Amino acid sequence: MIDPNRFAALLCDWCLEVAPGQVVLVGSTRLAEPLLDALYAAILDRDAWPVMEMDSPAWNAAFYAHARDRHLDGPSPGDLAVAEAIDARVRIDAPSNAAALAEVDPSKIVRFARGQVGLREQMMAKRWAGTLWPTPSLAQLAGMSEAHYEAFVERALFLDHEDPVAAWRALAARQAELVARLTQARTVRIEAEGTDLTLDVSGRTWINSDGRRNMPSGEVFTGPHESSANGTIHFTVPTGPPGLRVSGVRLQFQDGKVVQARADEGQDYLDATLATDPGARFLGEIGIGTNTGIDRATGKILLDEKMAGTVHLALGRSYPESGGVNESAVHWDLVCDLRQGGRITMDGEPLAVPGV
Repeated sequence: MIDPNRFAALLCDWCLEVAPGQVVLVGSTRLAEPLLDALYAAILDRDAWPVMEMDSPAWNAAFYAHARDRHLDGPSPGDLAVAEAIDARVRIDAPSNAAALAEVDPSKIVRFARGQVGLREQMMAKRWAGTLWPTPSLAQLAGMSEAHYEAFVERALFLDHEDPVAAWRALAARQAELVARLTQARTVRIEAEGTDLTLDVSGRTWINSDGRRNMPSGEVFTGPHESSANGTIHFTVPTGPPGLRVSGVRLQFQDGKVVQARADEGQDYLDATLATDPGARFLGEIGIGTNTGIDRATGKILLDEKMAGTVHLALGRSYPESGGVNESAVHWDLVCDLRQGGRITMDGEPLAVPGV
């Protein structure tokens, strides 16, 4: 079983670097109670202020059933006040039903995301981390027994190491070498069955994502030049918002813009997302997964995009620290598995990445 005290220490000391006097917002559902209890104590032990935010697993679906226009089109004043008051936050995904939003109109989900842009930007300006706690629902989504899934998550978090922080430092060092190689690149090409896509990344900043924000992490990423994507890509790992399965997405790009989009499942959500705003049809990110503790898709993008041997692209918003300038209410990561004959080349030369 995952030791919640070791997990809480990893979040406090590696991800958030909690300091005396800080106000730290912790949010999840009651299913993450062991970790919530451990975090409450750990934050106090570091002479900081914990603010605990408990959600009901039923509230997400209830929100879309009862929300009025004001709720869909703008952030809550209370949430804005909290965002102003805190120094750091951690969100722990612990759903009771991974398909809770299956019957929600996809256009409502997209509309709400658009209305939250201001709050999201304010929250992301603070120190933040996102993680998950194993639940029966997540195990079922991954197609694993609860015990198997918990052990899988423990490995992904490096909590199976004697010193998890040292393990994350080691991953950061390995990824720094990959970043150094990619920083020299002008053109990145992704090739796999049904995929042949080129991107210009010259002059952009590659980010070493080493668990400081997402936990687990294990990726390097940047923002490609917005008008540079040309070709096609087949995303072989299903992704989508909670409760909505979107699979078999095939996108064709011309001068950076999605000009054709098909999905085996979830076409309505794909269409609604691309229609969110002008930036939704352009790429905000290319990322390469490196976490060898994640060896299979689980249905959770937090895990799946970090899987060694994969590459992911995000439609929509760029991360400014990468040099990307695409603006959108959308940031949707889509994953392509390269482990069965795919490859990434950098200015024509094969790029050695974990898992490929």
